[in-house]
Amino acid sequence: MEGLVMAAQIILSLSILVGLHEAGHLIAAKFFGMRVEQFSIGFPPKIFSFKWGETEYALSAIPLGGFVKISGMIDESLDTNAMKEPPKEYEFRSKPAWQRLIVMLGGIIVNVITGVIIFITLTYMFGDTYISKDAINAKGGIVAYELAEGIGLKTGDKIVKVNGEDFDDFQDIIDGEVFLADNASYTVERNGALIDIPIPGNFIENLNDEKAMSKFIFPRLESVVGAVAENTLAERIGIQEGDRITEISGTPVQYQDEVIAKLKGYSADSIRLKVQRGDELLTFSEYFKNDTIIGYAPVIDFDESIIHYDFGRSVSLGTQRAFGIVFLQVKAFGKMFSGELSFTKSLSGPIGIAKAYGGTWDWYRFWRMTGLLSMVLAFMNLLPIPALDGGHVMFLSYEIISGRKPSDNFLETAQKIGMVFLLLLMVFIIFNDIFKIEFVKKLFGLN
Repeated sequence: MEGLVMAAQIILSLSILVGLHEAGHLIAAKFFGMRVEQFSIGFPPKIFSFKWGETEYALSAIPLGGFVKISGMIDESLDTNAMKEPPKEYEFRSKPAWQRLIVMLGGIIVNVITGVIIFITLTYMFGDTYISKDAINAKGGIVAYELAEGIGLKTGDKIVKVNGEDFDDFQDIIDGEVFLADNASYTVERNGALIDIPIPGNFIENLNDEKAMSKFIFPRLESVVGAVAENTLAERIGIQEGDRITEISGTPVQYQDEVIAKLKGYSADSIRLKVQRGDELLTFSEYFKNDTIIGYAPVIDFDESIIHYDFGRSVSLGTQRAFGIVFLQVKAFGKMFSGELSFTKSLSGPIGIAKAYGGTWDWYRFWRMTGLLSMVLAFMNLLPIPALDGGHVMFLSYEIISGRKPSDNFLETAQKIGMVFLLLLMVFIIFNDIFKIEFVKKLFGLN
């Protein structure tokens, strides 16, 4: 069921973004009097289509993109026969280079506008979740899980600086810019001393998995009982919400991570708990041979609050966050080409993106992922690769600057090379996604 929800979310998101992207090309082309023969969301085979005016509008079966076929344009259809006829006034090739450039930028511009609008709307409607760094540090610092321990962080550390700079919001610790910065580091307070913990340049590769953050860090929680689960030891012995676990079989505990550490591998037949309830200190002894947990959720008490913004501030922050995604993409590509980041670990295709949407339908996460994907698609489409919009923009820019138009034979050859490159890249990305799946890694002994 989770897989179906993931698939449904990415298909809906891509359909929206591809439809808007191709509409950007279509509107610009029609505005300049170009004939648009076909508008398709998805690649053939067609599911259904209809004709309105001179244009056929289609929904196709492969939801990995779309296209607009403009008369007189060398595109992925490679309709070279039409190019052998004399140019007609409504064709793409007959229009001035600046008009053709705007048409090719139309989809990218719409994707950027879409991403910015989504981030502005989310910022205005939902605001920001704020967790005070000082409040977390006052209550015990962080719990360091396996990824954090791998770079030298320890449970109980209090993170006081990120990349040498002070910060207020605990969420800033896991911001993408932190991991892509040069010489990234955390400064922590440990046993009264300040220690710099360098963050490896490729550490962000470890955070691509949807469960990665649960293996990194979390604010340290005290061992105070929240909800008590049914049919557990906690229910049997009468532990109540608000109780504080202070000792387990002779070992004092203050934090929930200490409770978990004590129970991990616990082998005695019985367990003895000391519990603070108001002014009372209670002791419970119970048979524990077949149990692995006490059976309660800890109270989350790190004073999470919501900051709301007016519309003007939302416009500023939303726009900044949308373009921040592009800047992060540029940084990530720079690190990949320098060899600091691995292409195989850093690139994600349809499967990896679908997993990022999650197995439950959450509209906030859906629109946030859609906004993010819209900005990424705009950036990727602007890359100067033939067969992408950026390839057309590159050749049109050359034509405008030099005053010389590349020959049709050159453009056809470049288009073919670009299509082969993109096809091979897509195959690589999809198989790379498949080999990231846990059971496939185990099947081929890749763990």
